[in-house]
Amino acid sequence: MGPEVALPLAIVIGYLLGSIPFGLILTKLAGTPDLRSIGSGNIGATNVLRTGRKGLAVGTLVLDALKGTAAVIIAGSIGGPDAAMLAGLGAFLGHLFPVWLQFKGGKGVAVYIGILLGLFWPGAIVFCVIWLAVALLTRYSSLAALVASIVAPLFLLLLGHPALAALFAVLTLLLIYMHRANIQRLRARTEGKIGQK
Repeated sequence: MGPEVALPLAIVIGYLLGSIPFGLILTKLAGTPDLRSIGSGNIGATNVLRTGRKGLAVGTLVLDALKGTAAVIIAGSIGGPDAAMLAGLGAFLGHLFPVWLQFKGGKGVAVYIGILLGLFWPGAIVFCVIWLAVALLTRYSSLAALVASIVAPLFLLLLGHPALAALFAVLTLLLIYMHRANIQRLRARTEGKIGQK
């Protein structure tokens, strides 16, 4: 398959996989109130945790991450490394702006990890270690995600992966944009902490 077909197909595959709202699906199946009416109204794992259902939150985190990984692996098998990276971008955009939910999706942290896992797994480990350290110290999930996402492209660049670093720099900028309200609350010291409903 030539790049003129493989690359656009990779973006479409990534977007469609990324746009699956696992947090919303799992909570609806479990009979909880509409996730968008709880806490931040977000469809990601952190807001699922606010339902008090830790198992559902873990399931959301894992499935949201794996849809990013799956997009990268499937597209990479079709069109190689460039297609894999484009699929990663597509999956991230699909999660942030899913067509099924009027383009109102999650904030992208789990998908970011999943894309990293598929493209360069040591980067995913670094992200998770930094996220965990910051989260344990501050109990702010949003701050942990922001710090880890800023470090990730720098780590990739230092290890000699400029193309991946550029991709994740773009994803980081998108992630920061999606966390703009969290940043305001962090500055005002009104941001909700992990485990707080």
